[in-house]
Amino acid sequence: MRTLTTGLAALTCLATASIGAVVTGAASTASAPTASTPATTVSRAMPSPSDFAHPKANPWFPLRPGTVWRLHGVEEGQHFNQRTAVTHRHKKVAGVRVTIVRDVIRRRDGSIAELTHDWYAATDTGAVWYFGEATATYGRDGHLIDREGSWRAGVHGAVAGLIMPAHPHVTDAFRQEYERGVAEDQAWIVERGARVRTPAVDTGRGLRSLEWARLEPGVVSQKLYVRGYGIVSERDLGGGHETYELLSVKRP
Repeated sequence: MRTLTTGLAALTCLATASIGAVVTGAASTASAPTASTPATTVSRAMPSPSDFAHPKANPWFPLRPGTVWRLHGVEEGQHFNQRTAVTHRHKKVAGVRVTIVRDVIRRRDGSIAELTHDWYAATDTGAVWYFGEATATYGRDGHLIDREGSWRAGVHGAVAGLIMPAHPHVTDAFRQEYERGVAEDQAWIVERGARVRTPAVDTGRGLRSLEWARLEPGVVSQKLYVRGYGIVSERDLGGGHETYELLSVKRP
């Protein structure tokens, strides 16, 4: 299920060879991980608010209000349950009407470990953009620990990033988020037709991407997507020990 088309050594180089986005205003480019597997940089510039006037659904990243995903994860030996829900709420971020997605991660004892509100919007062509997040981590006693990782497009130089192209292709590379020193994730699509097997879905038509960030050198993670489901599996391949898999999805 998780055999890669590139070796783990190449992935480590990918995360440690300064493959950062080159940002000038709202434009960016993402370098290719290796010369033998050149990445195709997509969506160099942030679309204008008018490009989001008539959003088109993206089957790889569904944003239909009322959809709820439940996942199980393990981080550093601890078990977590994650509930992600597309709400019916919207807000304006950087001039764009975004959909609010509520993400709650709980420990085995039911206490909240992390609560996040993510902001997404789809363009008229179906590309999904990420406009930021308000996140908070909590101790077992319920007290707030920090809000590290929170960012908002249009504030402090932050720029929205592409979370899923309208028509993803192998070698597509793109910046997913950007606020210098806060949010600098990037992705590289490496396989169509990936084998995916979780309690919720079993198919050979998955989409595999690799992700990394300049802020976490040496960490490379893999995400698997399935049309109509969205993200169904996440796994650190190097530099971390985090895994999540989809248990169920409830559609409205």
